Amino acid sequence: MTRTPLTLEQLNALSDDAFTEHFAGVLEHSPHYARRAAAGRPFADVEEVAAAFARAVAADEPGAQVQLIRAHPDLAGKAALAGELTAESASEQTSAGLDRLSPEEYAEFQRLNAAYHERFGLPYVVCVRENTKDTIFEGARRRLTHTQEEEQAAALHEIGRIARLRILDLVQEGRQEKRMDGRLIRIP
Repeated sequence: MTRTPLTLEQLNALSDDAFTEHFAGVLEHSPHYARRAAAGRPFADVEEVAAAFARAVAADEPGAQVQLIRAHPDLAGKAALAGELTAESASEQTSAGLDRLSPEEYAEFQRLNAAYHERFGLPYVVCVRENTKDTIFEGARRRLTHTQEEEQAAALHEIGRIARLRILDLVQEGRQEKRMDGRLIRIP
């Protein structure tokens, strides 16, 4: 579902439930992070919103972080073919051309996805909006050389990049605000 972007003033005034609903798709199938991020309001700018989500993930236990990584779909995987991706993931995969792969490219993605699951027990997560098909392939091959810990850190870093872009889509830049002496003030 496409959401209408809100101004900072509007999102700062939302109830916790409304905030959670508006930002529920920021982290794949994990709206509880939106509820945690809501506690950081009021936000002075969109980067503070993104930082609140990053802090919510970083503060979580390692097992929950692995669940968050596993909530992400395989790139050009079965969920994409079956039309079962979240609206956000479907749009992002389309933006990188992953819906228009040649049979050879599709087969390569299937090999890479299988290798990821075998080696790490995780999907390969990358911010596709900041990459091309070629850099996505190259990154997957390179990251297959990671240790389990390195790969989990890389996946969480990429999830942060994905979340930031999704947040930018949901927040309308309007009046600027700034923190001064612990208070939020508007800049004309």
